[in-house]
Amino acid sequence: MKAIVYTQYGPPNVLQVKEVEKPIPKDNEVLVKVHASSVNYGNLVLLKGKPFLARFAFGLLKPKYPIPGGDMAGQVEAVGKDVKEFQPGDKVYGDLSLSGWGAYAEYVTVPEKALALKPENTTFEEAAAVPMAGVTALQALRDKGKIKSGQKVLINGASGGVGTFAVQIAKEFGAEVTAVCSTRKMDIATSLGADFVIDYTKEDFTKSEERYDLIIAVNGYHPISAYKRALRPNGTFVMIGGSEKQLYQAMLLGPWFSMVGDKKMSSFLQRANQSDLVFMSELLESGKVKPVIERSYKLNEVSAAFKHFEEGHAQGKIIITV
Repeated sequence: MKAIVYTQYGPPNVLQVKEVEKPIPKDNEVLVKVHASSVNYGNLVLLKGKPFLARFAFGLLKPKYPIPGGDMAGQVEAVGKDVKEFQPGDKVYGDLSLSGWGAYAEYVTVPEKALALKPENTTFEEAAAVPMAGVTALQALRDKGKIKSGQKVLINGASGGVGTFAVQIAKEFGAEVTAVCSTRKMDIATSLGADFVIDYTKEDFTKSEERYDLIIAVNGYHPISAYKRALRPNGTFVMIGGSEKQLYQAMLLGPWFSMVGDKKMSSFLQRANQSDLVFMSELLESGKVKPVIERSYKLNEVSAAFKHFEEGHAQGKIIITV
């Protein structure tokens, strides 16, 4: 089968299309014919080995997982003898980030606990946009941010992969949502249900008089102290993505700010979770959440997809069709 393989950390051009052995499922695994995958920030970390701390999980000197790709949507071709939830022919999707990655390939073997049935009203491409980005948004808002109905929530980086899901999920939880994005992406944020949209090229929300109960930073460059200033008393800041400097500030200063004041400041890493994926399926099936896809690339165009993603201007998700 064809797969994207890399043997060293580096820029997108280290990714190569190669012929590799088609995998055989173990007793608790499902063999899936992959129809689509997507690009996430976690894929970029895996590719570059940056920030350096990530290498302790992904391989210190060289990549531990030679075939990248976390999000996956496809059709079950075979199942191991202990698999109970799925059978050949089922259309499924899932997050492989805790299962050895490997979605940038024609086939992949996956533990059944990493999969859910694909919602009937979504295409394979739409389903592949959901697992990592959608569950990240859900967990950041519900579990880390403790979102409540009626709260004022700000999403910084609202037009990207995680941000587009975060706006919709926050609205579903009953929050008043302020989306922060660039001028050309304001229409997207509005169409997703944001109550207010701030153009960061014209206005710095951290310097306004407005205060928020919950701030989700999917992207940005503000120091953590600026986010703290924009919070209401007892407010919560959750950092999902941003500059490397911002990440270390959230990791090191966040716990200190949380201890000495009444505002909670923290960073957050998503964990693949089947029950949360099923929860996302329910939102998709009900039409309360819809993936936003900017463009698609073929498997042999993965390097170009990563180069586009690195520029940081994607509107929604970038999809890889296999």
